[in-house]
Amino acid sequence: MTFPSLQCIESLPEGLLNYQAHELYQVLPAPTLLHLTGTLTRPLFISVLLHGNETSGWEAIKQILYHYQRSGLPRSLSIFIGNIEAARYRQRHLPEQPDYNRVWPSGRDTDCAEGQIMRQVVDEMARRNVFASVDIHNNTGFNPHYAALNCLDTEFLNLAHLFSRTVMYFRQPTGVQSMAMANLCPAVTLECGQASNPAGAQHAAQFVDTCLNLAHIPTLANHHELDLFHTVAVVNMLEGVSFSFSDPHADLLLPPHLDRLNFHEQPAGTRLGKVKSADKPLLRVRDENGAEVSREYFAIHDGELCTTRPLMPSMLTLDETIIGQDCFCYLMERVILEKKN
Repeated sequence: MTFPSLQCIESLPEGLLNYQAHELYQVLPAPTLLHLTGTLTRPLFISVLLHGNETSGWEAIKQILYHYQRSGLPRSLSIFIGNIEAARYRQRHLPEQPDYNRVWPSGRDTDCAEGQIMRQVVDEMARRNVFASVDIHNNTGFNPHYAALNCLDTEFLNLAHLFSRTVMYFRQPTGVQSMAMANLCPAVTLECGQASNPAGAQHAAQFVDTCLNLAHIPTLANHHELDLFHTVAVVNMLEGVSFSFSDPHADLLLPPHLDRLNFHEQPAGTRLGKVKSADKPLLRVRDENGAEVSREYFAIHDGELCTTRPLMPSMLTLDETIIGQDCFCYLMERVILEKKN
């Protein structure tokens, strides 16, 4: 296996914008940090393709660079193009790779070649006095477009609000881009719906364009206008548990419209699937501190996995591969911030 290294370049390679995400390996041999000069010198930092099958970020960048190719950028722009090899195969990450959005500084799994790349990127952006950071993603389930952040300071919230009034605050998982960059500047993650829908790329491009034209991030608090949710737990399938949307012999048979529960408050007793055995544990639920809290949220009744308390899930998906690589879902609760005069 060849270990990746970071490529840093100061100009746009000829013809790069003609390539789709799955074709980038033909012109970019490694994860690439591209610096482009604009009128305002403090750069906006954008990361795309940390997950190779989440392509809206790259499509948004192409729209932005096409738009400004004659007039020039209003602000310097640094673009990190991440898992080019996984994008080649339209995968989140390849089997032998770590998740590129779990190995950034402050995470638990940084002692790998990919983790060293992320450390180089953060150090370089610190040296350049980065203005703001944006990490662009898609998801595979039915979710609204929303922003996610790791800090509730006003500038972070206002940056997120420029994308959507729906905002998620989270502290787990660690090792994500936005958490690492939050030590340098306001940082936000954009969740742009499913990659197959061009509206996600268009929405992300509009947001990036707005950021490029900001002299500063607004500091006036308008938090009462946000729908703010706090991720309180992460749900994973336990190792060895079989799950399926079609196989009735699986340990957990999931309903075909599971992802329609995302961002909707679910009452206690909501059914999430049929179980083969009531005696076999299915899920691992960990709170922000890493404590196991499965019994606080789920139980098995009459052969079905049910919620035991009201909750709001996000990131439920119908993609079995993603459930195995990432998680089953996140659990959220609404946050009410005080209105400031």
